[in-house]
Amino acid sequence: MAAQPRAGAPSGGSRPPAPSTSLATGGVAFAGVLLLLNGIMAIFQGISAIAVDDVYARFGSYIYKINLTGWGWILLVLGVIAAAAGWGVLVGAAWARVAGIVMASLSLLAQFLFLPYSPVWSVIMVALDVFVIWALTTYEPGTPAT
Repeated sequence: MAAQPRAGAPSGGSRPPAPSTSLATGGVAFAGVLLLLNGIMAIFQGISAIAVDDVYARFGSYIYKINLTGWGWILLVLGVIAAAAGWGVLVGAAWARVAGIVMASLSLLAQFLFLPYSPVWSVIMVALDVFVIWALTTYEPGTPAT
């Protein structure tokens, strides 16, 4: 005799969502907020590097020879695009997930290269960018949360 499915159990060919689905669903909202805030912080970081060229310590023989004004413009542009992508993730735009992954990857690279100027902040930003990439890549929009 075949067992009857219990109440609340999935029926037919549907399978239960993966255990990490609710974590990824909440994570993508958090990733959108982080991407938005990381973008805003990169904008401020870029403005401070552009406006006052002596905010950050100077290094005499840094291998990536870009002056602080150049780093400021790089961070400012990345910040504006990242903030727009973060807003797009929060409103559910399909393009924003891909843009968010690309921007978090570029931000991770830029923060790694900016490490000698601001080591603690850069390490924090790299960790947040890794989380954003993870959350945006593991989220499946059509999957219901558990």
